[in-house]
Amino acid sequence: MAFQEFKPFLGFGGSEWVGFEQFKYVFSLPSFGIAFRNTFIIAFFKIILNILVPLSLSLLLNEVTSNGLKRTVQTTIFIPFFFSWAILGGIVIEIFSYDGVINNAIMALGGDQIPFLVSNSWFRQIVVGTDVWKGMGYNTVLFLAAITNVDPTLYEAAMVDGAGKWKQLLHITLPCITPMIVLLTILGLGGILNAGFEQIFILYNPIVEKTVDIIDTFVYRLGIVSTQYSAAAAAGLFKSVVSMVFVGASYWVAYKTTDYRVF
Repeated sequence: MAFQEFKPFLGFGGSEWVGFEQFKYVFSLPSFGIAFRNTFIIAFFKIILNILVPLSLSLLLNEVTSNGLKRTVQTTIFIPFFFSWAILGGIVIEIFSYDGVINNAIMALGGDQIPFLVSNSWFRQIVVGTDVWKGMGYNTVLFLAAITNVDPTLYEAAMVDGAGKWKQLLHITLPCITPMIVLLTILGLGGILNAGFEQIFILYNPIVEKTVDIIDTFVYRLGIVSTQYSAAAAAGLFKSVVSMVFVGASYWVAYKTTDYRVF
């Protein structure tokens, strides 16, 4: 379809073959350049923060001695992971709306209301932050599982040698859980162009288009709204090829730097 002038009533066999014309058309659209840039920016920060925030939480929780407190925190931060964006989107809108919880708190402290959901200065941060909030519980559990598999005798030997908590973290915990960090990073890089269609589609409004319009929403408007099926297929194929390149590159880097193999 990406290489044709696809007509639904003619089908694949009857539609005209146009080669790379659809790709040229898509790349010439100013909105595609904006969507491509936004996709990279949003996905990059999502990947980085979805590693750093859960990793930090897991390291902190690992130092908690109370099992009850640890389980309570784990359960609390895990709950958002089970909800779809259809539900969480409504919660986010209620929290950040002009008369929502955040703005009421700002006004109570003597500040002015901020139009978070229609502000190009804030909306991208909200998208990234709420995505991290949704997924941090799952990744925290993965990191905690990796930490619990570290050989306790390594810590005992380090304590005998006079190593404190900080040095144990740097020289034992982090090196031992590096394969898990690498694995999650590889999986994240594979979705570098998946900036979260469901989330952005639910929270999206035309006012913030220039900062949060991504390839997936661009493809949706091009294919479903404008019925330019071939152009939308070309954009989708381009996204898939770029994602495949990133998967291969990240796997190669992981193999060269940590000798990590998927198979």
